[in-house]
Amino acid sequence: MSTDPQASSAPRTTTPDPGGGGNAMALLVIASCQLMVVLDITIVNIALPDIQRSLDFSTTSLAWVVNAYTLTFGGLLLLGGRAGDILGRRRVFICGVLLFVLASLLGGLAQNETQLLAARALQGVGGAIASPTSLALISTTFREGPERNRAFGVFAAVSAGGGAIGLLAGGVLVEWLNWRWVLFVNVPIGLLIALATPRFIRESERHPGSFDITGALTSTGGMVLLVYGFIRAAQDGWRDALTLCSFAAAVVLLVVFVLVEKRSRQPITPLHMFADRNRAGTYGIMLCLAAAIFGMFFFLTLFTQNVLDFSPLATGFAFLPVSAVIAVGAGLASRFLPVYGPKPFMVLGAVLAAAGLAWLTLTDVHSTYAGSVLGPMLVFSLGMGMEFVSLTLMALSDVPTEETGAASGLLNATQQVGGSLGLSILVTMFGTASTNEAEKQVPRFLSQATPAERRLFERTGELPRPWSDEVLTAGASAAFVMAAIFTVLAALIAVAVIQVRPSDLERLKGGPPQP
Repeated sequence: MSTDPQASSAPRTTTPDPGGGGNAMALLVIASCQLMVVLDITIVNIALPDIQRSLDFSTTSLAWVVNAYTLTFGGLLLLGGRAGDILGRRRVFICGVLLFVLASLLGGLAQNETQLLAARALQGVGGAIASPTSLALISTTFREGPERNRAFGVFAAVSAGGGAIGLLAGGVLVEWLNWRWVLFVNVPIGLLIALATPRFIRESERHPGSFDITGALTSTGGMVLLVYGFIRAAQDGWRDALTLCSFAAAVVLLVVFVLVEKRSRQPITPLHMFADRNRAGTYGIMLCLAAAIFGMFFFLTLFTQNVLDFSPLATGFAFLPVSAVIAVGAGLASRFLPVYGPKPFMVLGAVLAAAGLAWLTLTDVHSTYAGSVLGPMLVFSLGMGMEFVSLTLMALSDVPTEETGAASGLLNATQQVGGSLGLSILVTMFGTASTNEAEKQVPRFLSQATPAERRLFERTGELPRPWSDEVLTAGASAAFVMAAIFTVLAALIAVAVIQVRPSDLERLKGGPPQP
């Protein structure tokens, strides 16, 4: 792989505006965009029952209201990061935000499932353009050292806590207005971001080049097919012909992608980034942790609404402490990173997340929110706050300015694809465990059921409460076990792979890097 010598010699950072107020507003704009994009992954979850009733979705097709967004978002992040490098990050950032706004408006106006799924996919495209560009803008707006550490801390807290905020916002909007407002709410927010961006964020240097179209198509197609294969396996089993074909096609496309990138003069993903063991380890850790956090939100949402009988609004408030504790964890990591480096926080964060998930495996039908959910959720969140700021800093450490878009796009892609793949694996674990539990609960139900209850069960195949609570809880506990394994794997990667060099500490302190 060859590179432009002039690009390689470009300075690593762009001198930021000396006005602290300007930088503060720039961070507010960037963080607001990331919050809007991230919370959209979960804000719709609360509204799914209302969407199903309004647009006559089947239970199976309803899952695609979420998947249509995450698939296009995760699949196109690499292309979005590269577009910012070539065309200018501020310009691409604004375009991504406006596309997201348009898609949100169309989704809110949708009259059938086809229109809504198309709008959700378009939202994913807009998010994939805006999200990696916003992360790259931090690298070119804030000085390396404490100033950039704080900015990354805010960005990481927003990225990790956006899911919980989305659940709260979704609960409020669904109960007070209707499901369409979980999409309409993005319109005024996105327009304000687009209008504020030219005022507070300077355009980055454009790096001449061309788009690696073949790389973009093969990477996107491979990721989408891989995610689809896991989702299909969770619904139709691992022996399903379409599932196997999806995995096979994904492997072929991803192999072609690697071969194309090796030969490309201007690859969409510079493979030399993986030559740095710290960066490669960071991507592996993010892959594991994303699976855990997606699973935690998904299964706790089911548990609180179906077993604890929380309303959508109450469920949103139940997750509110997650965002606060993630912010605490991110703040602690940002403050002490220059002293200890990121590795201790990567290890400790993963261990705390694993402990929280292991604690959640003890929940049963008699559990309460205060006694069995809040404590492990807070432990998990503290660990995640430490992790996200450390991973973000490590992924973009010592990356040339012309490649920060690609590096941030790859980190975001790892998070989204890891979340989608991991959630599909966890759903498979849930399905297996809940099926086994149902086999135990059905005879118990039939021994106590009235004739009317028997007839209803024969028609629907669904157990009533309290037997259904036992089935759901058993499945969720099995999923939490697998999620805990993911976080333990992340801790092992951090211990074995991550190395903190003196030059890394110097950069974190804002001093000149040591050779």
